[in-house]
Amino acid sequence: MTFISDSLNRIKPSATMVITAKATQLKREGKKVIGLSSGEPDFDTPQHVKQAAIDAINSGYTKYTNIEGIPELRQSIVEKFKKDNDLNYDVSNVIVGTGGKQILFNALMSSLNKDDEVIIPAPYWVSYPDMTLLAGGKPIFVDCSSETNFKLTGEALDKVITKNSKWLILNSPSNPTGSCYSLSELEEIANVVRKHENLYVMTDDIYEYIVYDNFKFYTLAQVAPDLKDRILTVNGVSKSYCMTGWRIGYAAGPSLLIKAMIKIQGQSTSNPSSISQYAALAGISGSKEFLDPCLKAFDERRHFVVDKLNSINGISCILPEGAFYAYPNVSGLIGKKTQNGKILNNDAEIVEWLLESAEVAAVPGVAFGLEPYFRVSYATSLEVLKEAMNRIEKAVLTLS
Repeated sequence: MTFISDSLNRIKPSATMVITAKATQLKREGKKVIGLSSGEPDFDTPQHVKQAAIDAINSGYTKYTNIEGIPELRQSIVEKFKKDNDLNYDVSNVIVGTGGKQILFNALMSSLNKDDEVIIPAPYWVSYPDMTLLAGGKPIFVDCSSETNFKLTGEALDKVITKNSKWLILNSPSNPTGSCYSLSELEEIANVVRKHENLYVMTDDIYEYIVYDNFKFYTLAQVAPDLKDRILTVNGVSKSYCMTGWRIGYAAGPSLLIKAMIKIQGQSTSNPSSISQYAALAGISGSKEFLDPCLKAFDERRHFVVDKLNSINGISCILPEGAFYAYPNVSGLIGKKTQNGKILNNDAEIVEWLLESAEVAAVPGVAFGLEPYFRVSYATSLEVLKEAMNRIEKAVLTLS
């Protein structure tokens, strides 16, 4: 009998966290590594949000709260959904958790049985498949190539739905590609979902406010209100509010599912941090003017990184519509030889070589389910990005 559970042996460590940890360790060893592997905004948490946390501490709001979150925050989330997404929810349809990751995990844990299938468009956020496996489900991957801008089509979805299909996970704007689903694309997916009453949809909207070129964001429940009872709409404050370490995520969905998720949470973490909840309340209910300079900076970095990558022989990159990632195709580097005589056979080897030779940390496309690509985050200063792109360009020039 082994000590570690069989279910844990089925999953892998988070690739992004592994690479970020490796880059951090190299920095500690004196290497001048530039980390482009972490999905974390480089801007500080807004001052009014930090002040709300300080006020919460000084007011003694440091005790346990309701498992599902304080009523004030949940009511603010209800109002957010109405104002921003034209969605009507009751407070009883809302749960707050310790980050969006816990919300997703709670949903899968509370709904999946053996042989239940979770449809995951690839490329995908690295944690979706492993969460599914931990919850006892079966990930079903659908390759979404650059021809569809890495997005799932209704036709591709219809082909993979079976009697065992339980969930479809949609992420828009996408991590790792920055692709965003338009109104018509979501309508196409909704038309397929309508035909299959056994299929539920989880929409991961964590990058909702980080979009460019006047893109109009829609979420599926907004586009297909008749399907609202089969949709869990997931969001949080980590990315848009620059609150990654505060760990607050939330979701709205059918009351039966929300009750089950509260039950799971009650036997794991219980309530999210009380202080973080009051900070999130200030963020969600307050002004979003702080976002304007962030978006302006992200947009400038987006164009710089994509233009620079496209200028490097062997690399091509689509301009992302949202989030703060670029997902360049590196097929032109496959088969190239390094100065040490090593042949680069795949994107994982390319990323490893870049870390060793250029001291730039990226995440290989294999971690996101679609090769040959790698992901770089432009959630860092333009100065750092210029140095990183120059290093990549110089490294590629040494290949033969």
